[in-house]
Amino acid sequence: MADSQGTTVEPSGIKQPYHLVEPSPWPIVGAASAGLLAFGAIEAMHNRTYFLLAAGLVGVLATMALWWRDVVRESRTPGLHSPIVRIGLRYGMILFIASEVMFFVAFFWAFFHYALFPSHLADGVFEKATWPPPGVYTFDPWHLPLLNTLILLLSGCTVTWAHHALLEGDRKGLVNGLACTVGLGLAFTAIQAYEYSIAPFRFIDGGVYPSTFFLATGFHGFHVIVGTIFLAVCLFRAMRGHFTAERHFGFEAAAWYWHFVDVVWLFLFVCVYVWGAGPIKPH
Repeated sequence: MADSQGTTVEPSGIKQPYHLVEPSPWPIVGAASAGLLAFGAIEAMHNRTYFLLAAGLVGVLATMALWWRDVVRESRTPGLHSPIVRIGLRYGMILFIASEVMFFVAFFWAFFHYALFPSHLADGVFEKATWPPPGVYTFDPWHLPLLNTLILLLSGCTVTWAHHALLEGDRKGLVNGLACTVGLGLAFTAIQAYEYSIAPFRFIDGGVYPSTFFLATGFHGFHVIVGTIFLAVCLFRAMRGHFTAERHFGFEAAAWYWHFVDVVWLFLFVCVYVWGAGPIKPH
């Protein structure tokens, strides 16, 4: 509960600015679902049985939705998300994005390790070492990759438009900006799926180039999907009037995450598609 100034008041009567959350089943349920999902994935890959995989996936998605619902309810309860609690949430999101940066650093490290020192691929015979490896055709960076780059850059503009509209109290601009951003995120995912379908190489072909390419761009695509869902939830909340110019951390966190996704793609486009380009397969 909270007093008239919005400071949390515990049942003992002690006032303090922090929000002590109620006991929640979602951490243990989420951990169990994630474990079931991992075992289900192993079972699916080895024995082609998908029941555990489906059950784990449903459990993880349900945990995400219900836990997110509880956090949204907390944010709308007067006094719970006090200013110092909101600062903690911001620090948490910043540290999460920092951990995601290091996640992608590993993929870029692997890519540049072999791109800058291709002798590792030719048993130390530098004269025979090339990058991409011989026989590997790459994408034309000025075709679909450039289109997806423009789409993500535009989506960064639309989410910033939505943020400024929110700060100005323009609810229509907020909803329209978020709707455009979600649409652009879906377009990016669709184009990348089509790009994978016409790729001149496959992940199962083996070799270091398909591995580094599909892991880096594939995990980025996964982050785009997560960010699109994040923004879609914000769009739904904006339509219901949950955000105000003073209290909108949920949208702010989604916007930070989306800008992070944009920046990672720019590095992928410049380093993997343009700088690391090799011969293009003739049509």
